[in-house]
Amino acid sequence: MPRIVVFKGGCSSEREVSLVSGKAVAEALRRCGCDVAEIDLTAEALPAGIDPSRDVIFPVLHGGYGENGGVQADLEKAGFAYAGCDAAASAICMDKPKAKALAEKAGVRVAKSVVLDESTHLTAAEIVAAIGVADLVAKPACEGSSVGLALLASESELAAWLGTQRKGVWLVEERIRGRELTCGVLGGKGMGIVQIVPAVGVYDFKSKYTPGSTNYIYPAPISEKAADTVRRKSEAAFTACGCRDYARADFILPADGEPVFLELNTLPGMTPTSLLPKSASCVGLSFEKLVLKMIEPAIARMPVKAVC
Repeated sequence: MPRIVVFKGGCSSEREVSLVSGKAVAEALRRCGCDVAEIDLTAEALPAGIDPSRDVIFPVLHGGYGENGGVQADLEKAGFAYAGCDAAASAICMDKPKAKALAEKAGVRVAKSVVLDESTHLTAAEIVAAIGVADLVAKPACEGSSVGLALLASESELAAWLGTQRKGVWLVEERIRGRELTCGVLGGKGMGIVQIVPAVGVYDFKSKYTPGSTNYIYPAPISEKAADTVRRKSEAAFTACGCRDYARADFILPADGEPVFLELNTLPGMTPTSLLPKSASCVGLSFEKLVLKMIEPAIARMPVKAVC
């Protein structure tokens, strides 16, 4: 029987959330009788004391090294079996424009957008002309969608935003108004649909992590036809981006009924009240059953197979 090593913490802005998620996953696995070790990663490197012939890794890291394919690449080089998407898929999903392009090619609807970096010198008028509307959302292209989110309701607001100091790559896209939905994908199959209802404004970083700022309805109060469509589109995006094991797909469901893909989260929050466990609960999976199903494929990938 392998030891399951839970990686938590990390060095990103979401470190504290990762510590909570990692502890919850480790405790759930222990309740299932697994041999579990928890490691708080405080550097962007593999820790000492782990062995690919004995240990299977369960990364519960959010942002940065955990989600951009960094830790996955290091684990692959060192010969470790680990849970979740591989390094290539993790890097793709962290890059929203790449993930959107692959999803769109697979028949999933996406919002019209423009990618900006420090070498791009488009005017507000040129961006509005390219997208076709002036009601826009701006967000970093390679971070969680709730980080640095800006709502720009007019060309003048876009012009003012363009005048601010920003580093890195940014995505400016058409703002789609509708229900905010998320769907967990486990083993390539979509699970329950969760509706996200911020008490005020939009689902940004503050709304996500401030208690009482957001309500969650699950299963989402949408038609079964709409729910089936969201599941199918989640599965299509998951496959198109090369994902494996599990992920969470985020959408907006507008009034016309065709869901619009936002992003895939390859290492979603894993506290018992996080979105992926909520989605799993809709299909009868307890938190303990969910984490077992998340780690089982990694155990099967170990050189010496064992079952928890």
